Amino acid sequence: TLLWETLGKQFVEYEQVAPFLIPEEQQRRLLEFLPLFLKAWDQSAGVIVFPNIQLLASEVSKLLTKEIKRNLNGKPAEEARLALEQLLKQKGEAGDGHLLLKSVYLLSQTDLRTMWNIIGSGLPAALMQCLYLFFTVPLKKTSDDRETSEDDAQTQEMLVKIMLNMYKEEQGIEELLAADKLQSLIIATSSLWDQCSHSWKVPTGCVLRTISKAQTKNSIVYLQAVDCIKIAVQNLFTLADTLPACDVCEAASIVLCFVKDSYPVSSALLTEFENNDGYQLLLKILLRCEGLQQNEGDPYLDEILDMLTCLTTCGKTELKVSGNIVHPQLPHFDFERTQPSGMTVKNLQPFQVLQSIFQRSNDQHLCGRILAAIGTIWAWDRVNFFLLEWTLQPINQFADIIHFKPHPVQVQFFRLVESIVLDLSYVPHEILKKVQYLIKENIVPFCTLTALQCLLSMTQKDLLFSDIFRDSGLLGLLLALLRKEAKILRKSAGTPLPNPKEGTEKELNVVMLKMVAALTARSVRNTVVLKDYGMVPYIKIFLDDECYRSATLSILEQLSVINYEEYMSIVIGALCSSTQWELHLKLDLLKSLLRILESPKSHSAFRACSGFNGLLSLLSDMEGALQDPPCGQWAAVGQNCILELVFYALQGITAALHLDPVNSTFFQRNGLFEKMAEDLGSLGCFWTEGKRQIPVRLEKTRTFAEFLDAAFCSSQPLPEWLKNCIWILNFLDHMVKGTLHQESYFKERKPEMEEARDDQEALQAQEEHPVAFKRPGNKLPASAYMLWGNPEEKLEMRDCTIVHPGAVCVMVRLLPKLYKEGYAQLSQEIQCALVDHIQSLVRSEKSRQVMCECGLLSTVITSCQDAFCSDSHPLHLPLTRVFEKLASQAVEPHVLR
Repeated sequence: TLLWETLGKQFVEYEQVAPFLIPEEQQRRLLEFLPLFLKAWDQSAGVIVFPNIQLLASEVSKLLTKEIKRNLNGKPAEEARLALEQLLKQKGEAGDGHLLLKSVYLLSQTDLRTMWNIIGSGLPAALMQCLYLFFTVPLKKTSDDRETSEDDAQTQEMLVKIMLNMYKEEQGIEELLAADKLQSLIIATSSLWDQCSHSWKVPTGCVLRTISKAQTKNSIVYLQAVDCIKIAVQNLFTLADTLPACDVCEAASIVLCFVKDSYPVSSALLTEFENNDGYQLLLKILLRCEGLQQNEGDPYLDEILDMLTCLTTCGKTELKVSGNIVHPQLPHFDFERTQPSGMTVKNLQPFQVLQSIFQRSNDQHLCGRILAAIGTIWAWDRVNFFLLEWTLQPINQFADIIHFKPHPVQVQFFRLVESIVLDLSYVPHEILKKVQYLIKENIVPFCTLTALQCLLSMTQKDLLFSDIFRDSGLLGLLLALLRKEAKILRKSAGTPLPNPKEGTEKELNVVMLKMVAALTARSVRNTVVLKDYGMVPYIKIFLDDECYRSATLSILEQLSVINYEEYMSIVIGALCSSTQWELHLKLDLLKSLLRILESPKSHSAFRACSGFNGLLSLLSDMEGALQDPPCGQWAAVGQNCILELVFYALQGITAALHLDPVNSTFFQRNGLFEKMAEDLGSLGCFWTEGKRQIPVRLEKTRTFAEFLDAAFCSSQPLPEWLKNCIWILNFLDHMVKGTLHQESYFKERKPEMEEARDDQEALQAQEEHPVAFKRPGNKLPASAYMLWGNPEEKLEMRDCTIVHPGAVCVMVRLLPKLYKEGYAQLSQEIQCALVDHIQSLVRSEKSRQVMCECGLLSTVITSCQDAFCSDSHPLHLPLTRVFEKLASQAVEPHVLR
């Protein structure tokens, strides 16, 4: 503060004596004052306490302007340029010119009033003359260039910053016009770009862009009066033939800035540009940008494309078009209520340049930027889509040539087409016909695939497209193509054909199946069309390939709406005919079956098509699959997958029995619960040797709930065979209660093609959920406990309603098989826990009556003879209690005998 006070007093003294001093003495005293000013500035971190700062700025700026003019006066260009460099270069501690420049540089960053004083000194015009010389007159390199390059860079930075601060103000532009150098510099950029000083290209462009944004009526009149834009366009036509494309873009972008930025003030420069073939120039320049390496010239190419896009809204009158809306349209589309905003297309000429470039170029970056520009124009105002499509028809015309473009451009184009429906809620029937023709011709498989994915996305948006694509013939076309492909698959018998395009063509088949699935979903009429085409035998051929299976099952599930029997015969037939090791096929078929069995109407068809026997045959096919340790080919399968298959098979049976007395009676009278117990007992985790179990004294007893807790959650491991037994008993427990078909233990798998596409996503999911199926003994999420109840709650204390009593019989039949040599203590402990749990299930009188009617009493006796024969057997007492409870409800005397 003291330093600023001292400086303030010194400057007041200077003001008082200055009028009486000769100019040389004034200059000397001011130059002596400035080092002190700069020192105070540095020490105060830019915080100025100087009341006469505006006057100081005026004095310093005037002196700098005077020095510049003195060094330029009457000298040739090269000599003047050299003199300027010497003036502004730092000499010794500080040259006079450099001292003045630095002072003005700092003062120009203070406040607006100070800036006005700098502008009023005549400095804007003087610095424009300097910039013109620096840009147009490159100096020859000398041996001292390396030493001075850093000083030159600092000088350049200060000069440019001062100009930017001055020229962004309207007063700065008005003062600038006095120098008559603005038009000279603009024209120089369009004619001398290859001959100018390389180090001054970017700064000159930056300064001119700042001037462009601050144009006034006077500056526009000035530029128009000297034909600046006309001359610049003519010069650029010449440069476009000789210079590299990136250089021409850089020069042209400067000229185009003045055209675009001046329009809000006056249309004069735009008119001059248009009348002198400006758009043809841009078309010529942009077409030369084909093949540019990525990022080479990108900023200026993108700038030109952005300005062209903006120019589409520069027009005096609104475009009036009356389009013919083709119906049907989406329910919420109403063109009459579409109100235009201020960003509507009023000038078609710049858009025609964009359209012509896309039609004539196959450059990925160029075409991609043009499609992005079209999307931007649509986003400004939804009316713009209709204004352009009903006049120039860009998307309609692009559809004819899109298969010639690079793959990324094809993807971007069809996303744009998709957005017409998803974002504008409009159905472009003519465009869709073109897209459908592309699919029919299939000239480029990748293009066909991308086009079909686009239509699939639309179809999934609204049911209306199911009718549109049926009436347009797309459904029939896809069915014909799939029939042809199915015949090829049948002939090849699953052997992949040698074809380098197999990947794309296979994915195309996947999307065709998905499209048919989408078209038939919720559309009985389309499903009837599929059936009338005789496609059912061909569709089911695709079941064998995992990539096709999901969509194929969706189609077959839709078929079930009109014919449950046909669906059941196909799926159950496929289950029974699948080989022992086609586990994924069986799982997918079972999941599909479960979805259909949600409808009670499907239950009779399931029974009629031998569904129960089919599912039980799956269990019998897995004999020995859960042995510990696993043996044979089952070792490569993994026990998780086997348990999953057991789970879904039991789920299917439970779903078919759910609230269906006819199926329940059929299942029980045909001895299928006994068959189920036999098949489950042969899986390998239950004891099958038939040897008499030797009773042992139990050291501890755990409840069934505690065993569940130990198997699913505890850190104390159980033997693998016992974990598997507990899983199956848990399934049966839910089956008893009639809830198994509502449970979900396993995470859905993705087909191989989707897994490959989402590899990174799958990896992340694996980190979040380490295993798709939690093996017993691993800690599960809290939500998983809901599948068998809270482990803290004792299951034997709950009085559950028995929905399927036959499942209790299955548990009783498996009871003596809960044994393994070497685990006598553990075996009898789990047996006792299960008996106690069964006892809790038959606690109520109603439950006991139901169980007696289904034959549980005789099942207990025949299955557990060893326990009844020996009073010392640990199961003797609990089984006797179960027997007594059931006997009290027995209605047939021979059962008691």
